[in-house]
Amino acid sequence: MTATSRDALWEANAGWWQDGFTAGADPEYVEQIMPMAAEHLGGANEVVDLGTGEGQVARLASAGGAGRVIGLDPTVAQLRVAKQRSGGPHYIRAEAAQLPLADASFDAAVACLVFEHIEHVDAAIAEVARVLRPGGRFLLFLNHPLLQAPGSGWIDDHVLDPPEQYWRVGAYLVEDHTLEEVEKGVFIPFIHRPLSRYVNALIGAGLVIRTMAEPPPPPGLLARAQEYAQAATIPRLLFLLAQREP
Repeated sequence: MTATSRDALWEANAGWWQDGFTAGADPEYVEQIMPMAAEHLGGANEVVDLGTGEGQVARLASAGGAGRVIGLDPTVAQLRVAKQRSGGPHYIRAEAAQLPLADASFDAAVACLVFEHIEHVDAAIAEVARVLRPGGRFLLFLNHPLLQAPGSGWIDDHVLDPPEQYWRVGAYLVEDHTLEEVEKGVFIPFIHRPLSRYVNALIGAGLVIRTMAEPPPPPGLLARAQEYAQAATIPRLLFLLAQREP
């Protein structure tokens, strides 16, 4: 898939994201992602939000007391809504792998469910390290790589007696580009990478991992999607908190 076709998909499907995952519509954001972001952005005065979308995390940073918040996204349809919803941040159209920002100019950077859509992951992480001040923090939220490994999913095995249901892990170690139909007629590009790929890129950029979290699916998701009750011990979210070396 070309960069142009990927961009076109994001432009076409921006409304799907805005309707389903912002303004309180998604329990994982409401109960899990936003509280974790608020906690780990606490005390930061200058924040950059990569892949800001319609700006909900950027607005959270502003509401939490950050004096300067920049939200970046390559999708015009997302930035249009972000500016309409306002809330304090300044928005710029840009790619994560080429940030139009000065060296060592932010206390904190955040990327929420973004890096699994970024092709040039090493360049993007290097850019995060470049714009962070020494000691600055990077909040990286990912759809858990275990969940997204190609061919992974729940299996109902009726050959066994009694029947069993279990989680099959697919080709976890294979870096894989896919186009997923996340809803009827809505196609989104994803890139699966093993966890080590992200960790080594962070280390290579001079970012030290300080915290890692794999929270279980939150109650609101389990109430909405009963099928996940059988997967409550399998994490959907991965959170890494890294710090630029002093």
